Amino acid sequence: MWDIPTMIVTMDTKRRLTVPAGMVSAAAGDHFEVVFDAEEDAVIFRRLPGKEDWLDVLAECPVSMDDLPPRKKEMPKRKRL
Repeated sequence: MWDIPTMIVTMDTKRRLTVPAGMVSAAAGDHFEVVFDAEEDAVIFRRLPGKEDWLDVLAECPVSMDDLPPRKKEMPKRKRL
């Protein structure tokens, strides 16, 4: 009847939701963005892209590499307890 059937899942005591394997082709270790829509009272899951190129991530960084503070060259000192 529908292209995407409606399913009801139940949260367990550890606050986990289990999605049936036939519902979505996901593998262990996949990352999802979770958004709660208060108006619709709905939780929305969006799959994040698998492996990102680190150069693309670096290019999207809002802070320039020239603006980062310099690292300290000395080793950290141990505090006496």
